[in-house]
Parts: sequence; structure tokens; C-alpha cells
Amino acid sequence: MLKKMSYIIFLIMLTQLFSEKIDFKSGNPFSFVDIINSLDNLEEQLVFGELKLPYASSKKFPLIIGVAGSLGWKEHHLEQLQMYRELGIATFELKSFESRGVTSTVGTQTEVTTATLILDSYNALNVLSNHPNIDNENIAITGWSLGGATTLFSAWMPIIKAIKPKNKFAAHLSYYPPCVATPNNMTFSDVPIHILIGEIDDWTPANACVEFVDSMKKEGYDVGISIYENSHHSFDSELPITYIENGYSLTDCSLKIRDDGAVLMNFLSIPMTSPFYQKIGLSLCADRGTTIGGNNEARIDAHEFSKSFMKKHLLK
Repeated sequence: MLKKMSYIIFLIMLTQLFSEKIDFKSGNPFSFVDIINSLDNLEEQLVFGELKLPYASSKKFPLIIGVAGSLGWKEHHLEQLQMYRELGIATFELKSFESRGVTSTVGTQTEVTTATLILDSYNALNVLSNHPNIDNENIAITGWSLGGATTLFSAWMPIIKAIKPKNKFAAHLSYYPPCVATPNNMTFSDVPIHILIGEIDDWTPANACVEFVDSMKKEGYDVGISIYENSHHSFDSELPITYIENGYSLTDCSLKIRDDGAVLMNFLSIPMTSPFYQKIGLSLCADRGTTIGGNNEARIDAHEFSKSFMKKHLLK
């Protein structure tokens, strides 16, 4: 027991030694429309994150930017980033929620949105690309749920063209993103994209992601999907199966994204470009009540796939 405690303390000290807080400027777009049409008019927002290196060195490391879900950073997210550092890849924990004084967006999905996180991710990418310890040709993005949506749609070209980042992500690895909104313009970045999702996910349904991936494949993109049997949302955690009463179940939602970034309601195609209209739009298709929980076999398989994916695309 004493040996284990000493080892844990040693790891904490190492993490602190190779950890650096990074501040950067971003904004608070609510929807993709705000990025595509009004990026220069957004109020400035200071955001921070935590860069962690695998070990002390003057060398340049490949990097993975991690984006948490609607419940914020959880143990299984941090465990996976540690897994990447053990491969020799630096990680960056994007602290978008903490930067804005938010702890969770479950039940509302308005305080910090996918658009907000995408803008934060690219602003972080711009800053980190100039860091002396980062190989700016090999930076990937990964995220879970809301962060998974960020990971997926940060590859959507209308957003990339609007932001005009100095660099691009080398790969996108998305855990259980909501794929229920499909762009009319299926133009994406020409880099590897992969989705991992649970077969019985009632928060972000797997079927929608299968259809999304099929549409992208028809356009010739390097995109794949892994579906894990008998697995819920957060299957890669060690959480017990838990019912989230106020979570939005998107199983019956099928939405379209206009070229200007507006997500349209099923009813009369009204744009969901404000918290008010989004609430109405989701009430027309989404139910309340979702399930989360881990599946150990799926978790192990997903971790092995993730390591292989990142080694292939970052450790060249």
C-alpha cells in the first residue's frame, strides 16, 4: 500500500513538472452561423488549457488536443490522455468550461456549445503550433460527446475557411458525437477521421453516425466508425450504468445544417441559432432521459484502437 501511494505521489510530481498552463484569446459563438458570418464581431473571451509533455526534453512532441463532454473533464478522459503521453505524445486539456465558470451543460446545451469549443480548439491550435516543444505538423484532436461533436465538426470546411487557422489538425478521433445534424455541404478536411460509439447509446445514437459516415465516404473522405456492442454513452469509462434524467436523448432527431451553419428544426426548417430556438427545436424531436455507463471490454478495445490510430497518424 505504501509503495502504491509513493508511486502515485511520484506520478503527480512528474505531471506537475511537465505541465504548463496556456492562455489564449477566443470568443463565444453560440452557433456555426456566428463563426461563418460574424466571427469578427464576437466578444473576446480569455480561455486556458493545460499542456502536458510526456517527459522533460527540448525536443518537439506530436500533440493531441482533448475536448471534454457536457459534464466536463472526467477521470476516463484524463486516463486516456495519460495513455497518449505514455506513447510519447504531448496532450492539451482544453478548459473551455472552467474559463467561463461553467461546470456542466447537460439539460441545456447552451452555456458552452459545439461552435464555442471549435473556435477554442482552433485558437488553441494556433498558439500551440508555435510552442517550442510541439511538432506543429502532427497535432490531432480528440473529444467525447460534446467534445466529440467538436472533434467531428472541426473538420467541416465552411468553419475552417471562416476561422482561417494557421495550421490544421492531422487527424480527428471522435468519441460518441451527436451525428443527428447533417450538413447540406458535405465538404470536410482531407485528413483521417474516425468515430467510436456504443451500439445502444440513447444520448447520441449510433445509427445517425453510421449514416453520417456513409455520406462522407460517398464523397471520398478517409473516415471510419467503430461500433461497440452492448455499449452505452461513456462506454469507455468505468462508471456504473446510470440514468441521467435531464439529458437530451437525440434518438429521434434528424436535422439539417444549412451552408451558413444554421441547424434547422424539423418543423418548418426554422434555424436554431439562439438558445430559445434551440430549446424549441430539441423539444420537437428529443426526449428527456439518457443512460451512461462503462463497458470494460469495449473500453479496452477502444483504447487499443485509439493508441493505434494516434501512433499511425502522429508518430510517423
